[in-house]
Amino acid sequence: MRIYKVPVLRHIVGFYTSFIRGTPLLVQIYLAYYGLPLMLKALEASYGWRFDISGIPAIYYVYVAYSINTGAYLTETIRGAIEAVDIGQFEAAQSIGMTSQQMYLRIILPQAFLVALPNLGNTIISLIKDTSLAFSVTVIELIAQAKLTAARNLRFFEVYIAAAAIYWLTCIVLEHIVRLAERYAKRKRGLA
Repeated sequence: MRIYKVPVLRHIVGFYTSFIRGTPLLVQIYLAYYGLPLMLKALEASYGWRFDISGIPAIYYVYVAYSINTGAYLTETIRGAIEAVDIGQFEAAQSIGMTSQQMYLRIILPQAFLVALPNLGNTIISLIKDTSLAFSVTVIELIAQAKLTAARNLRFFEVYIAAAAIYWLTCIVLEHIVRLAERYAKRKRGLA
């Protein structure tokens, strides 16, 4: 929307990315957790739907918040990566008669993927670390479990060190996977 400057939609996408990137993920989780049930109740009342909103597990609201948050960041990552591809690549694809779809699938997106890959890896790592915020709306995740375990045995320092080690090792593994993917993609493109 923003690359092709679609009149109304680019402003909507611009507002969405600005709002989501400009507010903390914790606030977005609260908005999803407390706001979505209100919206669902209003829709239920307006359309006569019959479903139990109270039966929706909190984790689903967290999924919505994380999806909306990640979408905003990935939108900018992908847009920036596409804009980083040399304009000559677009012109060359058009000059040999490629359709827009062919141009993007064969020429532009493979090059943009190489540019975006480090940021995509960072986004995934941030998501892993941000899972700790889900506890704020009663979802039991790693930090919540650590807190519960520490409360039972009163070994807060040891339990939190173990949780930190799990996060750290997970991030190291993900960093390594992203590096391998980057090397593989460069080799496939003949850049390494």
